[in-house]
Amino acid sequence: MAFKDIRKSRKWLSAQEIRIIVLLVILLAGLLAANVYAAQVLPGGEWLYLRWSGVRTFLSQYLESGSGVKYGRLMPEGAPTALVTQVSPYSAAVARQVQQIVYNRNAFANEYRYVLNDPFYVVLLYTPLVLFPDLVNWLVPTAAASFAVARAVWMFLAEIALIFSIIFAFSVSEWQPPRGLYFLLIGFGLFNFFSLNALITASPAIFLTILYLGILLALRAFSDELAGALLLLVAYQWEVGVLFFVFILIFVIANRRWNVLMGFGMTLIILLIISFLSNPGWGLPYIRAVISNLMQGVNLNLNHILSTWLPGSRLPIARLFSILLIAAVLVEAFASVNAHFRRVVWTASLALSATPLVGLAMFPSNYVVLLLPFILILGLVWERWDRWRALRISVIFLAMLVAPFAIYLKTVHVYAPFYTDLLTVLPPLAAVIGLYWMRWWVLHSPRVWADQIGIRR
Repeated sequence: MAFKDIRKSRKWLSAQEIRIIVLLVILLAGLLAANVYAAQVLPGGEWLYLRWSGVRTFLSQYLESGSGVKYGRLMPEGAPTALVTQVSPYSAAVARQVQQIVYNRNAFANEYRYVLNDPFYVVLLYTPLVLFPDLVNWLVPTAAASFAVARAVWMFLAEIALIFSIIFAFSVSEWQPPRGLYFLLIGFGLFNFFSLNALITASPAIFLTILYLGILLALRAFSDELAGALLLLVAYQWEVGVLFFVFILIFVIANRRWNVLMGFGMTLIILLIISFLSNPGWGLPYIRAVISNLMQGVNLNLNHILSTWLPGSRLPIARLFSILLIAAVLVEAFASVNAHFRRVVWTASLALSATPLVGLAMFPSNYVVLLLPFILILGLVWERWDRWRALRISVIFLAMLVAPFAIYLKTVHVYAPFYTDLLTVLPPLAAVIGLYWMRWWVLHSPRVWADQIGIRR
């Protein structure tokens, strides 16, 4: 048997391929340059600055000779001695640095204090971004790179993540839209209000979104160990996806896909070993930070907003609504255990949409995760109706694109807490309503007899 000589079959890139590569490099370089300019001009970036400051605090204490906040005094013998007070990445000192960006002052008692509450192995993932400006300054001493450069790189990566999130959302929704609508929705994923808000504030919800989608794709492909590893990486920021996490656990355990838990456990052990070797004392401060963050959510949750809208109500409306939503998600989760994959994706979308409404802190910058419910609803509408479906898609698309900006403009020049709260409550509520609107079609995808009559007419 003769084997083909691959050296003779190797071809150089064609002129067209070279032009495409050059054009792609130019576009990416232009995008990075635009992000550098935006990071220098636009205020914000507080969520990234929180992690960035935490990593810098850690590096300054554990990787350099001088650590902590030093106070010098003379001992009786006359020898100067430096007393060192270590500053934890989870300390109030780091939080106050972020408060200066957000409030231009220290936070009041009823304001969110921006205390770092990520597991330390997640915090360590930001180390390359912290070191990148130092690398730039080492290569180009006159560059004077700072946090703005790290923020620009983060925005660049986040924009790529948003593009792939839309593409993955098409895949898990099992919907292939027409080419024009395909690129229009990718543009929507980048330029809708909540994506822009997440980009400006540097919310980790952007990367959580693509991780949620990656978990669903891994489960569909039966890459259970990968799904477990990704599940660990989303096991924080509970105000974004706690119900999604619970649903995945129910799905995994009910289907006895133990390799998911094995992948979760193995990844957890490895990351815990690395994190405790790096910083042995991070456990207790992290637990205190998580508890503090949960207590701060009292002034940022649905109950606080409804008590403002309905000050005279004696019924615990928010609590009852939260219990109803949690019960609905759990019922749908158990019903999806042995269902087809689209039903699983629908329940995952419901879990992501319902999480902000169950009593945890609500941040509009986290609503970028609603891209999955939005794409799924559009795909179901596209399949459900052949007549006037372009009009229906256009109405939903324009409503999701225009309404948040219109509400936000009401809050720009004047203090309008009603519109601020409306912008916080309405998006997840609309996503839940939209998902239940199309629930029947998820369960009964074959076309009904009345629809067939309508098509023939």
